[in-house]
This record gives sequence, C-alpha cells and structure tokens, in this order.
Amino acid sequence: MGTTFRLLDTGVRTAAENMAYDEALLLSRSRGESPDTLRFLRFSPPAALAGYHQCLSEVVRLDFCRERGIDWNRRITGGGAIFFDESQLGWEVIATTEGVFRGFSFEALTEKIAEGLIKGLRRWPGIEAQFRPRNDIEVGGRKCSGTGGAWKGDAFLFQGTLLVDFDADLMLRALRVPVEKLKAREIASLRDRVTCLRDLLGGVPPLEEITRFLVEGFEEALGVTCVPGGLTQGEEELFRRTLPLMRSGEWIDRVQRAAGGSLTASHSSRSGLLRAELALAPTRRTIQNAYLTGDIFCRPARALYDLEAALKGCRLDEDRISKVIDDFFAAGKMEIPYGGPADVKEVFRVALDRLELVGQGFTLSEANSLFCVGLPFREVMRSPLSLVLLPYCAKDRECGYRQRKDCLACGGCSAGAIYDAAGARGIPVTTIVSYEDLERTLRAARAEGVAAFVGSCCEAFYHKHREDFERLGVPGMLVDIDSVTCYDLGKSRDAYRGDFEAVTRLHTGLIAKVIDRFPCAAT
Repeated sequence: MGTTFRLLDTGVRTAAENMAYDEALLLSRSRGESPDTLRFLRFSPPAALAGYHQCLSEVVRLDFCRERGIDWNRRITGGGAIFFDESQLGWEVIATTEGVFRGFSFEALTEKIAEGLIKGLRRWPGIEAQFRPRNDIEVGGRKCSGTGGAWKGDAFLFQGTLLVDFDADLMLRALRVPVEKLKAREIASLRDRVTCLRDLLGGVPPLEEITRFLVEGFEEALGVTCVPGGLTQGEEELFRRTLPLMRSGEWIDRVQRAAGGSLTASHSSRSGLLRAELALAPTRRTIQNAYLTGDIFCRPARALYDLEAALKGCRLDEDRISKVIDDFFAAGKMEIPYGGPADVKEVFRVALDRLELVGQGFTLSEANSLFCVGLPFREVMRSPLSLVLLPYCAKDRECGYRQRKDCLACGGCSAGAIYDAAGARGIPVTTIVSYEDLERTLRAARAEGVAAFVGSCCEAFYHKHREDFERLGVPGMLVDIDSVTCYDLGKSRDAYRGDFEAVTRLHTGLIAKVIDRFPCAAT
C-alpha cells in the first residue's frame, strides 16, 4: 500500500478555534503523535487574520470589524493579512520533511504543495491554474488562492485559501483600506486582480465537489492516498489547552508598533516585505529595542523575535549589526524562503542611512518619510539638484493643468506650493502624468546629465519600482505621500495610465525642506 494521508475536515469554526487547531495539529505532528494530514476548514463568523509577524491594527480595520460582527485573530503562519468568510474554503497540509517531502527546500515544498491545488482546480474544464512565486495560485493572471507555512522542528503546516465566492466590498472594508474612499470603481479594480470559482465557473459548485476535486489534486501531486479520519485524543487535548491562548490579547496583540520616536525602514524583495522599527537609546548610539514585522515567511516562526532579542543593545554600526545578523543565520536560527541575511541587513542599512539625516536637521519622523534612489542619502544630497518631479494626482481633479507638465501655481492644491518653493531657487519642476511619462522624463534627465532629482511618491510605489528607478540611472530623493494613495485603493493600474481620479496631498513642508538642503545645479 502506498503513502497515506489522513483526510480531516474540522468544519465551520471561529477564528480562535481554527488557529488553536492549527497549533495543536502542528505540535502533535512535530511530536510524531499524528499522521500526515490534509485538512479542510471554514470560518464563521467572518474573520480578518493578520500574518504571524504583522501588527494587527496596521492591517485590519478593527472598528469596522467590531461594528459588523467580523472576528479577528493572528495566524501561526507568516504572510499578509487575509479575510475569511463562510464562502471561502481553507486547506492545509500538515506533515514532516520525511517521506513525501524528504530533501525539499522551503521553496520546493511551496511549489509542490501548490501543485496539489492547481491539479484540483484543473479538474474543472477551462481553469488553467498556475503557481506564481512566492506563494500565489492564479488563473488568467488573477489570484484565486494564497499560501503560507509554519514549522515546528521537522514538521510543517502549509495552508491556503481557495476563493469560492468573493465579497470584495466586505473584504476591502475589513482590511485596512480607507472606508470613505471605497466606491464601486475601487471594488471593480480589486476584482481585476482577484478571481473566485463563481466567476470562473459561472456559479458555485457544491462543497462536496470542491473538496473531492482538491483531494484528487493533492493525491495526484503528492503521490498519496487520502483516508478520512478524525482528531486523535491527543490533538483534542492540545486544542482545548491552546484555545484560551488563541482567544487572548497575549496572542492576538503580540506584535505591536514601537513607541513614538523610533527609526523605521523597510525593504521589499522576493521573500516579501520586511519592516524594522528601532527604538533608540537616548544617545542614539545603540538599539534599545528592535521591532521586526512584515509579510515574510520564516522558519522557525519565532525567528524574528529571537533576532530582535539578539539586536537589543547592539551599537548602531553597520558592521556590528551585519555581524549579528550573519551569526544568527550561520547558527541556523533563521531560514527565509527566496531570501537570506542580505535582505535583513538591507533594512538596517536603510535605517542607518536615514539616521544620518537626523544630524542634518531632519526630525526622525521626517527622515522616516524619505526614500533614497541610486545612492546613499549623504551622497545624493551632495549632488546638485536640477529637477523636481511631482505626481499629476496632487493637482485638483477639475484643474485644467492636471494632465499638463506645467502648473500655474494658483494655490488651489499642494502641487502649487512646490512649484513656488523650487522656482524660488531656479529649479525646474515638472508634473509626471503617467508611469510611461516618468520613464521618459528620467531617461531624458540622465541623457542631459542631471545629477539629482527630488520627487514624491508613496512607499508602495517606491518598493515596487525601486529597481526601475535605479535602472533609469538618476540619483534622487523621494518624499512619501501625506494622504491616501492609489495603492491603498487598489487603483495603481489607473494611476500608471494617468487616470487616477482621487487627489493626493503632498508633504509640502518636507519637500520644500529637502529641496532647500540640496546645492543647486549651475545655470
């Protein structure tokens, strides 16, 4: 007889109950007390779930969830926040790195298990599901399932969510997107990027059919036979002991933002987004406390907490911090799929780079709102400034100059103030009217020998296009947006085309301050 997996369906449960089952099943498997398992799960009431390393209040609208009876909790797996209602089906593989998965890296394991869902989805004619690194399954370029994992020793729990039906309105309001900005067009934009079985099939198949197809897909992909079974007595006991913790603030609120006055930085890579908040000692020479959050996956799950402890009291010195991180990875205390120590060190390099700005007259809050392109801050700001770029969406919606490169500086929007500030120093300002226009403008600036530029964009845009900025080859400094952005609203595609309808508020005082710190290019 071939390899068998237990097929387990725990039915409809609350968020805390499902999280307690996750912990109990993984712990029991790590002790060798449970078999390899394929589990199906559902949620009621609906739930907003933060990833293991995320600050819940940063990614979930708690007030809205409270008003609507939506539950919230924290997963034992990493990754970003997700929304689960009764129309979605959760699936999990709980196993060890022996047997079927012997010798698999985290990346290979991710793709192998995702193959099970893909084969299950392809049992419906016309659904050509595909894996998209680092952890999504897509159909026609639209996401229908996300995945993530957690480890205890050699045992792992790898889970995903299959969108059977999809309430975009409710999800957008439960997760942290400004409610007052949500209109039909924003919800339609989200539907451009996400799909579900109802959309793909023209209706919702019976639950029995969905689970049967998925079981067949996992059996084929993993080369196993799934045999229905129930929870063991040991798992039930672990569940009862774990449930109070999963209902408690100790678990749900375990990741908190640092207190005010911290230095922040973030870095986006193939492994995900990692953020660092550093509470500094009064002398600003050592790290009083480090807070590491983000949507990354790491093994073991608590590795980021252990790294925080290792960095506590560390001198604010790039070589010293790099050594702590390298030693931490070398000792086998952390593994990041699709990433490694270089990604973590880059976050601290950015933080230290920002700290230098504090010595140049910027506050910590101001330094945290600046992004550097091409060169470290200290080198960029020694370069002569000869160009300022502003986004078209900073101009009033009804302004006749919204889609023009120039501006009357009439005072009707935040863009006019920057035209005035830069113009007073003889620095030309140009409005960027689309992403293609940004590329054209920076290519032309490079050809003309522009040494440095100042611009404004949101953090999400910077992270997505950091490599593009560097490829275009003009060093510069970008100032964060001081309001809701196209990324908050799921409208980045419209913004790229120049069709974003909202009005962005620029951080005018900080932009003017940055401009003033640069030497002007010779005229």
